[in-house]
Amino acid sequence: MPNVDVFFAFATLILVMDPLGNIPLFLSVLRKVPATRRRKVLVREIFIAYIVLLVFLLFGRYVLEFLRLDQEAISVSGGIVLFLIAIRMIFPQDQSGPSELEGEPFVVPLAVPLFAGPSVLAVLLLLQKSEPESLPLLLLAMTSAWAVSGSILLASAFFYRILGDRGLIAIERLMGMVSNRGQMACTEPG
Repeated sequence: MPNVDVFFAFATLILVMDPLGNIPLFLSVLRKVPATRRRKVLVREIFIAYIVLLVFLLFGRYVLEFLRLDQEAISVSGGIVLFLIAIRMIFPQDQSGPSELEGEPFVVPLAVPLFAGPSVLAVLLLLQKSEPESLPLLLLAMTSAWAVSGSILLASAFFYRILGDRGLIAIERLMGMVSNRGQMACTEPG
């Protein structure tokens, strides 16, 4: 009988996806895209990210088996990745790199790695490996987290107007502290 906690998986995925922390990056990358195309590009990238997440949820355990990695190795490496991301969120660096891209982004950097990044994929692999019989519940949690994160990113211009630069930075750092604090729970071997 599946015993995955859907809310825990959903909350973990939301924290790791960090849609509020990604708003400044998404806005920066889309800055050079014509205003009439921004929403279409954003929707396309969000759906590409969903496909990547779905592929990793469905086939991630086979990747682990092929690479002969056990859950403990993924737990440790996933914890390190989450820790580094949380530290980066608390102490951000200059993020001018993505804005230097010319033209319209396709897959990189919006869908992968900003939305469906390595930490999200590691969490999906961990959840799938720890509860392989809970695939429908994990699919529900992943789809819900994707929908919420995608909705937040679609409303990025609205959030930016309300919160401004300082508000978004404060939320990004808060999310970094929360995800750093909660990373041990999602990477515990079990």
